[in-house]
Amino acid sequence: MSKPPIAVTLKLDERALPAEEFEHVSARAGLIAERRVKREEALENFGKPGRDEVAFGSLFAGIAKRAGWVPHMKLAQLRHDWASIVGDVIACNTWVGAIDNGVLTIHAKSPSWTTQLTFMLPELREKVLERLDGLDIHDIRVTGPQAHGPATRRKQYVRQNMHYRPQ
Repeated sequence: MSKPPIAVTLKLDERALPAEEFEHVSARAGLIAERRVKREEALENFGKPGRDEVAFGSLFAGIAKRAGWVPHMKLAQLRHDWASIVGDVIACNTWVGAIDNGVLTIHAKSPSWTTQLTFMLPELREKVLERLDGLDIHDIRVTGPQAHGPATRRKQYVRQNMHYRPQ
């Protein structure tokens, strides 16, 4: 027993069926063609006068300002440019800390580097404030390990090497 064709069972008009079935395919093909034409026009007009020019940097600057990222970005930029501000040798032995209540903290590896940076503070302040323009910085502090006298160093040596245990 053979079954009748599906078009007969569903009472479909076989002449209209292909048009109904593939109408959405032809509509999609039209959309694809329109997009291709618009893309080609955009490529041809790229950089020509009269286009809406918005530099990526200004767009990102607006986003950063609204999100409150500007102080963090300026501090990161200062850390990145630290060697160009103080020189390579000093930059290897010092680093930029944080800004807290308008006080910028700079850390040093040793007491001698702390002293060196302290002597440089007047010219350093000028360069740093120029880089951090727009931020409220009213003081720059240099911190580092404290120098100890011979008695303190002797005690530390004994503790480290003689297994000294205070009672």
